[in-house]
Amino acid sequence: MTYGFMELIFREIQLGDVEALFSVRARTRENPASITRLAALGITPESTAKAIAGRRVRGWVCTAGGTVVGFCTGYSDTGEVMVLAVLPEYEARGIGRRLLMLVVEWLRSCNNHRIWLAASPDPKVRAYGFYRSLGWHTTGERLENGDEILVLVQDA
Repeated sequence: MTYGFMELIFREIQLGDVEALFSVRARTRENPASITRLAALGITPESTAKAIAGRRVRGWVCTAGGTVVGFCTGYSDTGEVMVLAVLPEYEARGIGRRLLMLVVEWLRSCNNHRIWLAASPDPKVRAYGFYRSLGWHTTGERLENGDEILVLVQDA
């Protein structure tokens, strides 16, 4: 896949990508999360590296010119898609859709019968329409932060 003159490469996350994941997460258009905010939730580069090394959390990145421009991760034990993040300048290019598909395929291979994620219930937020267009449906459940639980009921 190419973007302008740069080739987009999709590959599994490596431990050396952890710093870049936090950089991308802090720079997303909607719902950016700084390293400080994530640390307050117990999500640090160290905990992320440990989870990836343990292979129960896996994910994929998209790189352009060797730079991580998007990523998606999932957790095998629960079937959760943990995060999907793409830099604003790379949005609307199919990157998020492909990254999500890679994580969903892996979660299915782990025999998860329920693949789910948490997202904003606000229809004005891009993720609202994005996930629904790919077959995700609300369960009516909410997290403490107000995010709703969506489950995948069709192939993405």
